[in-house]
Amino acid sequence: MVQSLLEKALRQEFLTAEEGLALFQHAPTSSLIFVGHQLRQRMVPGNKVTWIIDRNSNTTNVCVANCKFCNFYRRPGHAESYVTTIEEYRPKIEELFRLGGDQLLLQGGHHPDLGLAFYADLFRNLKSEFPQLKLHALGPPEIAHICQLEKMSHDDVLRELKAAGLDSLPGAGAEILNDRVRRLISKGKCGAQEWLDIMRAAHRTGLTTSATMMFGHIETLMERMEHLVDIRKVQAEKPKGSVGFIAFIPWPFMDDGTLLKKLKRARNQCTADEYIRMIAISRIMLPNITHIQASWLTVGKQTAQICLHAGADDMGSIMIEENVVSAAGAPFRFTANGIQQAIRDAGYTPQLRDQQYRERELPQHIEQQELNPVTMIID
Repeated sequence: MVQSLLEKALRQEFLTAEEGLALFQHAPTSSLIFVGHQLRQRMVPGNKVTWIIDRNSNTTNVCVANCKFCNFYRRPGHAESYVTTIEEYRPKIEELFRLGGDQLLLQGGHHPDLGLAFYADLFRNLKSEFPQLKLHALGPPEIAHICQLEKMSHDDVLRELKAAGLDSLPGAGAEILNDRVRRLISKGKCGAQEWLDIMRAAHRTGLTTSATMMFGHIETLMERMEHLVDIRKVQAEKPKGSVGFIAFIPWPFMDDGTLLKKLKRARNQCTADEYIRMIAISRIMLPNITHIQASWLTVGKQTAQICLHAGADDMGSIMIEENVVSAAGAPFRFTANGIQQAIRDAGYTPQLRDQQYRERELPQHIEQQELNPVTMIID
């Protein structure tokens, strides 16, 4: 049975959730790696592995979603709560450009007082001052929150934000696209169906998106496979001419200090082998999504390098700034030199890209960011 499913995968046929589960549970890791790599070479031929320079800044840490895996958020009125001002963005963006980047990944909490006008004005102001800046911003849960505040449709909110300067929509807040799971870990966020519907609306609007999965907490293996099938279905429905999901990024739950861990409901027990298998099964289950990204931020350099031989073709961003996943215990950091050397050491050629996966020339003079000494610097 395993062999027939692997052959079906090599034909790039859609596997059911049950078939994906059977492969994940019974196929040898070596077989999954082999098939994942073969499919990668069909989807993204050649020896290049892409990476990007961007910055992940936060609009606000005020949030009413109360996710049990998040250490980043603060309740409204908390002494440590903030809303980032344009004066605070300015030096962050100027540094981003000095470091060779051109994209701001802009996300934040579900602030009860920040609606469509706030984000549209912010995007317009940023683009007015920095017209070359690319905004990869918000995510389906934030869009759902804005829609709820404004009593507007997904399509209308996304059109307004795109007109204001939104370039692409991240796949944030997917976690596991199952409402049993979401009620237990992120009850205040949109449900699974609304997450998927917002991505359908984004594709109708012509926005390129990505999709994610945060796994290894309270979900079952079948729920992981159903998540992949749901993502694949939305991609299959995208309008003609729409890119849809340009990439899929799975990463393991980071548990350090989280409420889920304190309540003894979940721990991060994802091994390197399990993560490599998830990368391979993602490539197998998603034959209609071009790019699969290895999450070095959460699994480290060595595991991410193996993933490049198991279906992944992208190493993601050096993340000049990242505050959310790091707050739950992700210690790794790359410099521009470090990520390129890691790709070379894995046997590939590094290629700088933008969010649309278009190749970029490496700027001649890239400053190397100074990293916090408590992080595990990979250089």
